[in-house]
Amino acid sequence: MTSEAELIDRIRRAVPSQPGGILRLGIGDDAAILRCSGRPRPFPRPSANWILTSDSFLESRHFLIDRHPPDSVGFKALARALSDAAAMGANPKVFLLNLALPFKLTSGWLDQFLQGMARAAREARVVLAGGDVAQSHSVAIFIALLGEVPSGRAVLRSGARPGDGLFVSGTLGAAQLGLETILEGGRQLTRASRSRLLQRHLYPTPRLALGLWLARNKLASAMIDTSDGFSTALSQLCGASRVGACVRSAGLPVVRIPTELRRRKLSPGSLGLHGGEDYELLFAVHPKSIPHIPESFEGVPISRVGTFVRRREILLLEANGSTSVLQPSGWDHFR
Repeated sequence: MTSEAELIDRIRRAVPSQPGGILRLGIGDDAAILRCSGRPRPFPRPSANWILTSDSFLESRHFLIDRHPPDSVGFKALARALSDAAAMGANPKVFLLNLALPFKLTSGWLDQFLQGMARAAREARVVLAGGDVAQSHSVAIFIALLGEVPSGRAVLRSGARPGDGLFVSGTLGAAQLGLETILEGGRQLTRASRSRLLQRHLYPTPRLALGLWLARNKLASAMIDTSDGFSTALSQLCGASRVGACVRSAGLPVVRIPTELRRRKLSPGSLGLHGGEDYELLFAVHPKSIPHIPESFEGVPISRVGTFVRRREILLLEANGSTSVLQPSGWDHFR
């Protein structure tokens, strides 16, 4: 069975993608890095590089046209790409929108979709530079995002070293719990409880300010976002850095299951480890820099959840002292 990583590797081997010339870093991270030394001012500054990333958001695969509000679809389509910029410690600047949709959605649905995307753009201070539209049997959204990062300050997935602390922002599993609520209907929940649970799933907050702060202060040695789930993100970061990790189960900031949903027997640990679309930042910190990492940043909790180790496997340490190998079981398009 072909996995997403195997498919990407086939593309990398088949199509020229080696760094060189304008391309400083290619396939394999949250975004590509482009050299821009000597380019005209004011954007980007001569001492900065570009980051370039793209993302797709597809009906029936990433959202349900009859369950997800149109403004949420527009907001989230852009937020996903913004999270890639956050994971590089970059400042997003402009984006392109390619949109395919059925003719019947070109009126009210499209207006609400654009309102949501405009809200995400205003919050991140990015502007739409152009794109393309087409008619289709289903909705397909493709975003390309260009951002700026000081030269040499981009945080890659490949910088973690044995002994580095393993940190994660926010709460893990909240977005997946929101999706479970949508799929189940949430009929037993109060309106306020349902709205609170859905917020993280429908309108995620890319951790742009945190990513910028970590990069500018050289506090993160490696970083990735958790859009595909904590276990998958950690596996990808460890693979790129050629290290392993020991994760303390008790230290994971997992979502709490409301009393009304406990009959569904949802596991907070499983949601936190493998649930996707949280768009939190998972990052490595050198031992000397660990004292400089706060317990929260602009209201967002930061938790130390483990340590990177030399042996290339990821172990989950339980409160009772037992250990197990943590397999990447988050989102994979082709699993």
